[in-house]
Amino acid sequence: MKLLENKVAIVTGAARGIGEAIALKFAEHGAHVAFTYVSDNSAEKANALTGKLTAMGVKAKAWQSNAGVFAQCESFVTDVLKEFGSVDICVNNAGISKDNLLLRMTEEQWNDVMQVNLNSVFYMTKQVIRPMMKAKSGSIINMSSIIGEMGNAGQSSYAASKAGIIGFTKSVAKELGSRNIRCNAIAPGFVETDMTSYLKEGENADKYKAGIPLGRFASGEDIANVTLFLASELSAYVTGQVITADGGLYM
Repeated sequence: MKLLENKVAIVTGAARGIGEAIALKFAEHGAHVAFTYVSDNSAEKANALTGKLTAMGVKAKAWQSNAGVFAQCESFVTDVLKEFGSVDICVNNAGISKDNLLLRMTEEQWNDVMQVNLNSVFYMTKQVIRPMMKAKSGSIINMSSIIGEMGNAGQSSYAASKAGIIGFTKSVAKELGSRNIRCNAIAPGFVETDMTSYLKEGENADKYKAGIPLGRFASGEDIANVTLFLASELSAYVTGQVITADGGLYM
């Protein structure tokens, strides 16, 4: 059973990691996928992902677009509507971290994280809600983090940006629920991606895994499965929620 048959989904920051896993999961369930990547270095991966998606029998296209720039988000969504005809699902997944102790953190580091992690969610959501309102249907899924719920030393900017996403999500859900547009957030714990590669081996990995009741880090597919649930009609009565997918780390 394909849960997203002929739906059109946008996924930001999908050339690798969690975003790539989400794009593949959506295509597996019949969704057409428009996704973004930022740097020239990711172009090869983006092209490879496009090939994988189209081989699954869906329409797919990659855009080099920075979700942290309002004008680029506007142009991207306009292009998607021209190319795909609609937007049913928007996954705001683009994100970065520039960790530092607050005493040493620069204004530039703080602003960069806010721009990509938090501002991008506002920019993209603002662009997709108009076609969703016209269709009287839509699912917006914002990628937060357990760090936004529990905080972490050396990650004040990351934590603040991810906590901001939670407040934004709940507000949007209240604004748009009457239009049958749902907005939810996912708060992953430690996920095996390039961003967390330094945690995969050695004493650090053992230390973190010891605090996780399920005893392992999440895979990209673990998070993609939660995203699929929120994108599909299985969650038709779920909005304004934060699903924490962390193996039981934060309870």
